[in-house]
Amino acid sequence: MELFKFNKNCGKKITRFNSDFIMSRIIQTTQVAHISCMHLEKDGVVGYHQAVSPQLLLIVSGEGLVRGEQEDYFKVGAGDAVFWNKDEWHETRSAEGMMAVVVESEELVPAMSIL
Repeated sequence: MELFKFNKNCGKKITRFNSDFIMSRIIQTTQVAHISCMHLEKDGVVGYHQAVSPQLLLIVSGEGLVRGEQEDYFKVGAGDAVFWNKDEWHETRSAEGMMAVVVESEELVPAMSIL
């Protein structure tokens, strides 16, 4: 399991084309990618299981706990990203609720793309 940030502080100011915003890069793919939005309600859980492909979890709102193959949980919240390799065992929980974007693709290598 790898933990990353994609919040405003990790972004880069964009001014090209008279723009004025901050962009936090996340990932680039050339193969098929499945992108989903996951809503965990209060006391929601994504049970302990193996990832069917490399998987990136991008927390958009709320907070929760994640773990990989070890039993240690890590607190995550909006602006955090978690990466699991294919076949890696993992679990996600939220006591108060959480919304996240899930990206799954055989070629995900987030450390090369996240700023």
